Amino acid sequence: MKLYLYNTASRQKEEFIPNDPQNVGMYVCGPTVYDYAHIGNARPVVIFDILARLLRDKYGADCVNYVRNITDVEDKIIDAAEKNGESIEALTTRTTAAFHEDMGALGALPPDREPRATLHIDGMIEMITTLINKGHAYEAEGHVLFDVQSMPDYGKLSGRNRDDMIAGARVEVAPYKKDPADFVLWKPSPGDMVGWESPWGKGRPGWHIECSVMSKAELGDTFDIHGGGRDLIFPHHENEVAQSCCANGEGTFAKYWVHNGFLTVEGEKMSKSLGNFRTVRELLAEAPGEALRLNMLTAHYRQPLDWTSDGVKQSLTNVDRLYTALQNLQDVESDTSQVAEDVRSALLDDLNTPKALTAIYAIASEANKATDKVERARLKGLLLSAGEQLGLLTMTPQEWFQNAKGEDGPSETEIEELIAERAQAKQNKDFARSDEIRDNLKAVGVLLEDGPSGTTWKRI
Repeated sequence: MKLYLYNTASRQKEEFIPNDPQNVGMYVCGPTVYDYAHIGNARPVVIFDILARLLRDKYGADCVNYVRNITDVEDKIIDAAEKNGESIEALTTRTTAAFHEDMGALGALPPDREPRATLHIDGMIEMITTLINKGHAYEAEGHVLFDVQSMPDYGKLSGRNRDDMIAGARVEVAPYKKDPADFVLWKPSPGDMVGWESPWGKGRPGWHIECSVMSKAELGDTFDIHGGGRDLIFPHHENEVAQSCCANGEGTFAKYWVHNGFLTVEGEKMSKSLGNFRTVRELLAEAPGEALRLNMLTAHYRQPLDWTSDGVKQSLTNVDRLYTALQNLQDVESDTSQVAEDVRSALLDDLNTPKALTAIYAIASEANKATDKVERARLKGLLLSAGEQLGLLTMTPQEWFQNAKGEDGPSETEIEELIAERAQAKQNKDFARSDEIRDNLKAVGVLLEDGPSGTTWKRI
């Protein structure tokens, strides 16, 4: 089956045809590591994790190189380190580890490569030098700037005219610029500010040049997919195109541009001033990662996603529904030859995750009704296959129902002791005590379920 993706560059959905099916390359802009990741940061991580899984499934795991960078030098990092009274290295090490932990809790697999900006400074200096030598950049008062007038089709990715670009970039008005739209490739680092020696003095790179250099280092001058949030189309991705194409040659760089839509919280733009700024870490304290992940998939990736507490609650209920279906199939081995084609076909159609979720719910419903052992094994295989494609059903039902939702209330040991006491009470025909134990546990969020093989429990 063919894969179709909406290409921002062409403004239409296109069949994805890699440059080399044996070496599919995807670069996604990663985090600037100065604080905990918020839920808006997490959306592209989850979306491009889905795409990476799909590419590996279609072309083979060894044929896909998914690269997501770490920006570990940037003005926000410098400001945060100074405010916290810690070194930049200590800050970025701590926040990078937190990012990995939080994204892992959302079921995102690590990228194949994760370059850090500070390890590619030499490459940045080299590309900037190339741009100067080719007449696309100039030095001014310790800065090096890209000359946008040197590139006739600057703005082609975003489709903005020059006035819109200047307004959208909120450009810094500076007397040393030839044109207000010119952007920084290198900036001076005065005093003891972090910096590196360069032909233009001690300084540090501009944000845009970092991704141009890291993507080239990992994937070459030309690769298949460049991804990120819609907010990065301009100026970041527009400027990446300018730098890379002018340095490496016309027609190089990314072939397909894939961007996810904006995220709001309870109907409003997320901001600290509105009190609706939600970090992934905060949300993980309120709901399991799989519920947050599923909630992220309820809207098509190109559409806006409104993050609401009601939506998370519904997503938690839906994950419960999937694990309940899997739990009901525990008496059969899964038929591992089964592939959830309805889920796969939905994802191949421009990552249609709402349709894919509808398909996995249908499998769960069918599994709950099935009685034939062979059919139940087939459906179990389909359910697990669908879960793998979506990054769901990563636990056993027991792990999900007993541990994933936290341990509020009695401990596992206490619950098992009460179940044993209840079993003894039933054997003694003390049904009042048996019912009392069941009701008391339910009151503290533990549901007992009696079945042919004994009593099981789950947190509710």
